[in-house]
Amino acid sequence: MFEVAIGLGVIISLFFLETFGAAAGGIVVSGYIALYLHHPWTVVATLIISFVVLLLVKILRKWMFMYGRRRMVFSILAGFILGWLVRRYGLLNYLPGEHPANVIGFIIPGLIANSMERQGILPTIAIMVVAAVIVRFILILVFNGQLINF
Repeated sequence: MFEVAIGLGVIISLFFLETFGAAAGGIVVSGYIALYLHHPWTVVATLIISFVVLLLVKILRKWMFMYGRRRMVFSILAGFILGWLVRRYGLLNYLPGEHPANVIGFIIPGLIANSMERQGILPTIAIMVVAAVIVRFILILVFNGQLINF
């Protein structure tokens, strides 16, 4: 089902990109988010890391050129490092819920931050959430409600 979710996420993200001109955080992001919609604090933790990476990019842009590939590489690397720190030291375990908050994937926060920097926070979050819900809905229909719990 993981592969199906990512594939559907790519298709839905591409549709939204071509239709509305806004990316869902990255071409694979909506598939990953869809798999974790039943753990909302994990999604929130991922978004928190994405906002921290976005803030770092905005701060560093004042002293160095942060455009194109350089911004993308920095965003992914910073998201990877911050996500690793959260996983390793449980930095976001104070979030409520019975499932401990974690960060989705290794490059997802960086991809989201890069899209937020490029097209804005609200369009990125809106398209990402809508695309993830559509992917999740299709997964529920295809697998008769049997979803893998991550």
